Amino acid sequence: MIADALEILDTTDQMTNSTSDLVIKAEINLYYDLHVVQSSPAPLLIALHGYGANKRQMMREAQQMAPEGFAILSLQGFHQHMRDPKEKGGPLRFGFGWLTNYRPEESVEIHHQALLELIDKLISEGVADKTKIFLVGFSQSCALNYRFAFTHPDLLRGVVGICGGIPGDWETNENYRSTRADVFHLAGTRDEFYTPERIRDYEKQLGTRAHSVTFKRYDAAHEFVQEMRDDVKSWLTQHLNA
Repeated sequence: MIADALEILDTTDQMTNSTSDLVIKAEINLYYDLHVVQSSPAPLLIALHGYGANKRQMMREAQQMAPEGFAILSLQGFHQHMRDPKEKGGPLRFGFGWLTNYRPEESVEIHHQALLELIDKLISEGVADKTKIFLVGFSQSCALNYRFAFTHPDLLRGVVGICGGIPGDWETNENYRSTRADVFHLAGTRDEFYTPERIRDYEKQLGTRAHSVTFKRYDAAHEFVQEMRDDVKSWLTQHLNA
């Protein structure tokens, strides 16, 4: 009986002839909020939120960090997901992220292409000064932004990473090159995701490719605190015309 059953299974497998992981191309919309200023072209701060947040939340943060006279663009992540209600019985909420561990290289490509197109669009429309483009990311978007900055070394004036990491392929990806951009990395001493031990070598590693690195630790968890906002504003002002 067992031999008969195996023979039946073998026959079924041959008849099925299935193929997996086939691909079709599809388009999605990417959403962003834009704050413009009267004096254009202006310095531009592109702000990317962390996992589970959204463009409106990050725009609020960016407006507190950007010096006067900056245009601000807040791009929303393209992986949407459900979030629990704020209170029992309330409506489900939604959040957005940038990538997962399933084919992450495809998400990295979308991130890069979105930034390239947005930068080109705002420069061509006279909104942004092409020599004064800064990129800031919190948490999950931090390493993605570093990937972009060191893959496209001539596009950015500076990069700010808050409570996030550096690319996992930092030592092996041949696309990463030295950049003229300066880097400001901010870390929380009580961050449960990017612990002091985990980020111990970040300053040294970033320094191998960035024009300069400012690295500062704060009495904070995985969060924005006012001292961070104030320091980012000061750093942006300092490096605007450096």
